[in-house]
Amino acid sequence: MVQGSLKKKSTTAGPKRNNALGPRPGPRQIAPKKATLIKQKKLTKKLTSGLTAMTEKTLAERAGHLEILAGGKKDKRKAMAEAGLKKQKAQQQKK
Repeated sequence: MVQGSLKKKSTTAGPKRNNALGPRPGPRQIAPKKATLIKQKKLTKKLTSGLTAMTEKTLAERAGHLEILAGGKKDKRKAMAEAGLKKQKAQQQKK
């Protein structure tokens, strides 16, 4: 017995995505309400900011030639020059 011809699937471009949705925002963090947790959060924020500042400073010192990072060789030279000028002005005023 002969069977009927095969049914061909129609080609589609694929499922369309609504562009109005855009990227979804990430999960929000609920602020702590207990006093001990608030103190703890402040302390961790202070410590982490200090650590990031130190790492950025050490990176700037190692790189030196990068103008993006503050605290490199150029900044040290400027600080030394300014300190020298201040000393000279102070000595001239004393005389």
